Amino acid sequence: MGAMPIPGTPSRAELVEHLVKTRITGEVATPRENNLSHYRKLANGDRHYWLGLELGDRWTDEQDVLAVMAERVGVNDDPEYRYGQDTIDPGLTIAALDRLAGRLRKAADGQQRVLFATGHPGGMLDVHRATAAALRTAGCEIVVIPDGLTTDEGYVMQFADVAMLEHGATLWHTHSGEPMKAILTAMERAGRPLPDLVVADHGWAGYAGQHGIDSVGYADSNDPALFLAEAEGTLQVAVPLDDHVVSPRYYDPLTAYLLAEAELD
Repeated sequence: MGAMPIPGTPSRAELVEHLVKTRITGEVATPRENNLSHYRKLANGDRHYWLGLELGDRWTDEQDVLAVMAERVGVNDDPEYRYGQDTIDPGLTIAALDRLAGRLRKAADGQQRVLFATGHPGGMLDVHRATAAALRTAGCEIVVIPDGLTTDEGYVMQFADVAMLEHGATLWHTHSGEPMKAILTAMERAGRPLPDLVVADHGWAGYAGQHGIDSVGYADSNDPALFLAEAEGTLQVAVPLDDHVVSPRYYDPLTAYLLAEAELD
């Protein structure tokens, strides 16, 4: 695996075991009541939960949202189950990683321009960084974002090939699509070609997909918008996982598996 700090590439079975043990999937830390609260707020039109997407009036019934989340994430499909533990099905996570690997392979084969971004720097930064490094090695152009961009929340910065939000010298957790909007708008104004692919999460992925760019993203069981977008075809792939477990190192085997499946290791 070169210089990446990953002890080998796990098999599918080993990765399932690891994902469940570290609670990236399986019985995750996000409680059922939090999931249902977010599904309800999305259905009620709270744009904070739309993650940069335009969902119109297509998802105004929270039961429809729950049905998609049960199918694509593996949360409990019983609307009467309102409190307690909820789940992410590791089989669905790995199936999504396989689809994501296919899109990364396409990017590598086409020497495409790829933009990486995260609203979850505490959890997902290194997954994105390692993927960007592998695609650069394969001949892709990793998009450098324009300088001097801001949103209401802070500065749009790029570290280790990954765009994120900085606020008060701190990397910022954000669900907003505004930072991605700032990047794409600035690129268009400068006459720069837009990315062929965006690899991201939260509103960074949602806004890019809404803007018509091939977009893939990671999302938690309480972030339904990206899975609705995948169901509608606005987002190419949404990978279900807990996006902030206790150690970012827990994602390393997932990254190793992804890059091996994409033949980028």
